[in-house]
Amino acid sequence: MNASTLSAVEITTDRLRLRKAHDTDVDGLIELQTDPQVRACLGGPRPRRVVEQYFDENGIGAIASKPGTYVIADKETGRFIGTLVLDRRPADLPGHVTEEGGELELSYLLRRGSWGAGLAFEAATAMLSAAACELPDQPVLVVTQTANERALKLATCLGFQRVGTFKAHDAEQTLAVAGLYSFKVWSPTV
Repeated sequence: MNASTLSAVEITTDRLRLRKAHDTDVDGLIELQTDPQVRACLGGPRPRRVVEQYFDENGIGAIASKPGTYVIADKETGRFIGTLVLDRRPADLPGHVTEEGGELELSYLLRRGSWGAGLAFEAATAMLSAAACELPDQPVLVVTQTANERALKLATCLGFQRVGTFKAHDAEQTLAVAGLYSFKVWSPTV
């Protein structure tokens, strides 16, 4: 499996800018990790003091330096909306479509106030389109709790096909897959 992931520093859409994290994003990043509704299907909220300590000790560079990891920001105002990641799913985790594992995996988190406006769809489409222009064709995974109907609906709208379920984190998880080149039709600004 190709070891690389998306290298673009910034991707823009009509409404969004996908960019590396800045120091000004820390409050939004902490909010995502501590919000009970945002983390409802992700094992629950993390303790605020633990998340704050993580950023105090590691700084924003712990997130900003990871290839394929982006902040979703409003294109006009720069306001933090959420995060979007295209990274390799570790082979030791369940949920793969190849024997060796390590497939690309798409994941995202948005602030509650940004739900329902099509922003996750817009951001994911832009990122996957940029990746399709840069990387060889390969499977891309989405793994989410089966109870997370919103995430499953988004995956379906993006063109992911459900291929199975498995148990992890004390809940049923759904595995969905799409071919990376199926996103090559849209041309983001990189």
